[in-house]
Amino acid sequence: MTHDSLRLEVAYALPDRQRLIALIVDAHCTVLEAVHRSGILAEFPEIDLEHGKLGIWGKVVTSPETMQLRDGDRIEIYRPLLIDPKVVRQARADTQTIKLKRFR
Repeated sequence: MTHDSLRLEVAYALPDRQRLIALIVDAHCTVLEAVHRSGILAEFPEIDLEHGKLGIWGKVVTSPETMQLRDGDRIEIYRPLLIDPKVVRQARADTQTIKLKRFR
């Protein structure tokens, strides 16, 4: 590897399957270019980069088409949420409240 290249990982996970692809790209590669070069889109055709979100080490990238990468970055492809976490927490709290009222 030269100083003009970067070592990266591209990660994607489903509930029952996950994939982590290591690759080497040129130093001027963007987040979006690295995802395309990884070949992960052929393996998971359901990935929708136009509407989905990408991140680096757990932080969402707002402009993946222009953001430059650093050596050692892990690009994460996020799946859309099926249920809003706030709704799930509220439903759980409501269930707990009902259980508590029954035992009083």
